[in-house]
Amino acid sequence: MSQKPALTQITEGVIWKQLLQFFFPILLGTFFQQMYNTVDTIIVGRAVGTQALAAVGATAALINLINGFFIGLSTGATVLLSQSYGARNRQGVHDALHTGIALSIVLGVLTALMGILAGPTILQLMGTPENCMADAKQYVQIYFCGAVASMIYNMGSGILRAMGDSRRPLIFLIAACFVNILADLLCVVVLGMGVAGAAVATVASQVVSAALVLLVLRKQPEEIRLRWKSLRIHGSLLRRILLVGVPAGLQFITFDLANVLIQSGINSFGDVTVAAWTAYIKTDALTWQISGAFGVSITTFVGQNFGAQKYDRIRRGVWVCMGMSVSLIAALSILVLTFRSFILGIYTTDPEVIQVGASVMLWIVPFNAVFMPVEVFAGTMRGTGYSVMPTVITCTCVCVFRVLWILILVSRWHTIFMLALAYPLSWVLCAAVFTIAYFRGTWLRKRIAVHGMDPEPV
Repeated sequence: MSQKPALTQITEGVIWKQLLQFFFPILLGTFFQQMYNTVDTIIVGRAVGTQALAAVGATAALINLINGFFIGLSTGATVLLSQSYGARNRQGVHDALHTGIALSIVLGVLTALMGILAGPTILQLMGTPENCMADAKQYVQIYFCGAVASMIYNMGSGILRAMGDSRRPLIFLIAACFVNILADLLCVVVLGMGVAGAAVATVASQVVSAALVLLVLRKQPEEIRLRWKSLRIHGSLLRRILLVGVPAGLQFITFDLANVLIQSGINSFGDVTVAAWTAYIKTDALTWQISGAFGVSITTFVGQNFGAQKYDRIRRGVWVCMGMSVSLIAALSILVLTFRSFILGIYTTDPEVIQVGASVMLWIVPFNAVFMPVEVFAGTMRGTGYSVMPTVITCTCVCVFRVLWILILVSRWHTIFMLALAYPLSWVLCAAVFTIAYFRGTWLRKRIAVHGMDPEPV
């Protein structure tokens, strides 16, 4: 690679400024991504009714479950490309780029098949309320028709961010958001297509975002340009991608399996509670957008600096990211709690739904900031290519813990409060274990040894 990279090196300069240069475009991007999902919820809830709102909400855990594994798997390619870019390895960037896009197409096809063929059966196993089942099945099958486009966008935007460009993925999502809003109004309100219309609008927005990311990758400078004839999965890279991506994908899938079980528990309380939980999840979405944006930012930052062998800069970046993320999440949580009833009223006019949702938020939201050590430490380890430990910790402390909690305690004390309590308790446990693992430092020493890099005391 030339000495003046085409995009952005983040191995020099003021750390907090560089993290924020990534954070804000990523945050705004996830905000707009969530916004078009939220538009679906608002329009369906108000234009169609509580039953339709519950149907869309009942599919959320399933969609995350199937998408999660394949999106997690794709992170292996973006981490590898980030390290190659930081090390100025031109051929490594070229091969990771084309392997990543080819892999996203394969993963998209597999995701679509799983969602369309297995989705309805899984919804039944989850105990989706019978009066919501028909709409939920229709929504999930249409939604997964856009899986290839979704995978291409996620991979392509991850590749751009790995090379220092977080601005254009934001622009793509803003465009997709407006497409979704217009398509929602047309399909749901004007044409009266109901839940199916909301799903069609989402697919249309995914196709737009994928087309835009491919167009930009095709117009990059020579050394990082996407070429159709170069698209293939390089066997030598696939193993390295899988070593990072499979554990990340397994973490996603086990995390979402636990959420599927939780959604099954929520479904057992009836459509009012399902609608309330759906509105809460949408209300608290900005918190997790911020959390995820910091996680992606630190992963990219660590990836490039690890490739450049700047270990002290990695450690300083971790604590800068931790301080910013905890402060921002805590402030937002206070704001959300204060205005929770008003915010819930945006999604529904049903007073019973608002009351249940407000109670759930009071039990969970005060603990949101506790999750940030999990996000930051896990993102740091993945940025070096060390993906096994974050997966083991998260799966055990979050997923296994929640499953046992629901099977043992919620089955005995069947209340929404007891179910909701699984969230803050699992966050506290997971954050404590991640903190211990990070300070031990063995994860970084192992990655340095694997890459044959110059060692540094950690």
